[in-house]
Amino acid sequence: MAGPARSAAGPSVATVDWAVLETLLALGITPVAATELLQFREVAVEPAVPASVADLGLRGTVNFEMLRLVRPELIFISNFYASSEARLRLIAPVESFTIYARGVEPFAAAEQMTLALGRRLGAEEAAQRYLTETSAEFAALRGRLGALEGRPVIPINLGDARHFRVFGADSMFGEALARLGIANAWTESTSYSAMAPIGLEALARVPEAWIALIPPTPPDAMRILGRSAFWNALPNIAARRVLTLDAINPYGALPAARRFARQLVAALDHRGAASRG
Repeated sequence: MAGPARSAAGPSVATVDWAVLETLLALGITPVAATELLQFREVAVEPAVPASVADLGLRGTVNFEMLRLVRPELIFISNFYASSEARLRLIAPVESFTIYARGVEPFAAAEQMTLALGRRLGAEEAAQRYLTETSAEFAALRGRLGALEGRPVIPINLGDARHFRVFGADSMFGEALARLGIANAWTESTSYSAMAPIGLEALARVPEAWIALIPPTPPDAMRILGRSAFWNALPNIAARRVLTLDAINPYGALPAARRFARQLVAALDHRGAASRG
């Protein structure tokens, strides 16, 4: 097994939380260990996880034997994993971040976490640069939207062929929409997380919106919906205002927000080009 990787000036670190993991990787910091790496590579996709990172198993049931073996000097978690903190502290000091909680703005909290990780791990310049790059990317994406129709977007994930969950204004996807200058078609409260389950009939309340489908999608859902009279009668579907995005971590940090924004604008741009052609 490879020895512990560390930042230029900081300690070797492990993390249980995916939002922390993607932020560390975005700053060029390779942790010695993290959780559910196979699924992270499928759901979060980016940044890429180096092969040297040990897999600690499930986020809710960490492999403590593996964690002891890789000997981290510091462990990062989020408020989602507070129940594991006492046991983790038996291995190394633990520091926790909160991005998703009632009353917390996730985008701003992710910015603060990025800066805090940079300060803690001797990567302050990388953290500040990443925030600057994030702001510049959103500005560039907003510019690309200028020639497109200004319809609202409703970001959803299909639970099955009859229900979905929706990401409201206080989700990371919702905040990314706001920074792109796009209205979120879902105006009801979602308490920072996706609201579910919601019957498909609710989509009739947002007939003018683009529907942004975020994976994972149940294997049979689209096949069943393709034969559904109700689904095909929805104005959005009849007008082909459906955008299918690639996998994105719905509880990620700035890398996830950027991935969502990039994919959404590319999909809208493609549809705009097709309609102009």
